Amino acid sequence: MNQTAPLNLALDPQEILRRHAALKESQPEIRARNAAAEIGISEGELLAARIGDGVTRLQSDAEAILGDLLPLGQVMALTRNEACVHERKGVYDNASFFRHGKMHTGLFVNPDIDLRLFMMHWKFIFAVVEETQLGARKSLQFFDKSGEALHKIYLTNQSDEAAHDALVTRYTDADQTPGIAVEPYDPPAADRPDEDINWEGLRAAWENLKDTHAFFPMLKKFKVGREQALRRIGADFAYRVPNDAPRLLLDLARDRDGEIMVFTGNRGCIQIHTGLVKKLVEHGEWYNVLDPMFNLHLNERMVERCWVTRKPTEDGVVTAVEVFGKDGDLIVTFFGKRKPGLPELENWRDIVADLPKLEAADAV
Repeated sequence: MNQTAPLNLALDPQEILRRHAALKESQPEIRARNAAAEIGISEGELLAARIGDGVTRLQSDAEAILGDLLPLGQVMALTRNEACVHERKGVYDNASFFRHGKMHTGLFVNPDIDLRLFMMHWKFIFAVVEETQLGARKSLQFFDKSGEALHKIYLTNQSDEAAHDALVTRYTDADQTPGIAVEPYDPPAADRPDEDINWEGLRAAWENLKDTHAFFPMLKKFKVGREQALRRIGADFAYRVPNDAPRLLLDLARDRDGEIMVFTGNRGCIQIHTGLVKKLVEHGEWYNVLDPMFNLHLNERMVERCWVTRKPTEDGVVTAVEVFGKDGDLIVTFFGKRKPGLPELENWRDIVADLPKLEAADAV
């Protein structure tokens, strides 16, 4: 994912608030993420500057807090990256967490709230109350060590507000001093030269995949970048489609009642929607799904490349549309609805087959 911009550590919380107030005067509707970028800090730093004024610092125990969300009832889960925002309403039920060496991961597996969590990155947690035209809006917000937002949970009119308030009281940190000390991530390593990759070995491993979850470990084994592999593996396993492919496939899924899966994530969280999409709306540079339980906002101008990929599994080939940004960041991935032990839906395969292929000269 995109790294947080270089941070101006000289700014104390009062100066951050002063600059934010000036921005709000000239741009009343500016969102926190964009305001932070204009100030030259992270969104987490902007929020932490407000501690004591609608923001409460919570204990840095994301696993415990996530495991205590069920009493809140229906809430709205939000996970995003720079180019895509994924919002899903549901209940935080069926949590599980795992530790293996330095790896600390978690899962929520439900029809509505479906998350893959990489807990090593979850550091700062806040309870936030924002005044809006519709009244106070309450949320729990989670950030990584660089101050980049990983996940947010908003109350809905179906939520148990008293349970939320009790959770906030239970996990309020003793330190309510405004501000946080952030730490930038190292930039991602560049891909190795093509001539250093064992392409024959990679091709053989790809052909013998048994599960889509083995795909990323395979890339790591051969020390090859994701798009680097897609460019060279062969058109039977990966080929380019136009950058408006997400819009085209969403339109086709709507028109054909196609049940799809939509994966959006960042370094700390992947959020998944499974089901139909119905209300599709263009608004400026964003293409949006605006359904009662699921919203998606995709910035089409930030889409640089789209690939159709095909991965063998024990249940047959699994087809995906993978959407990348300018730095090779994976923005969003689309699949057909899948159940273990069953082949993927023919409806989904037909939708993908109807996306126009780019000619080889355009695909490079």
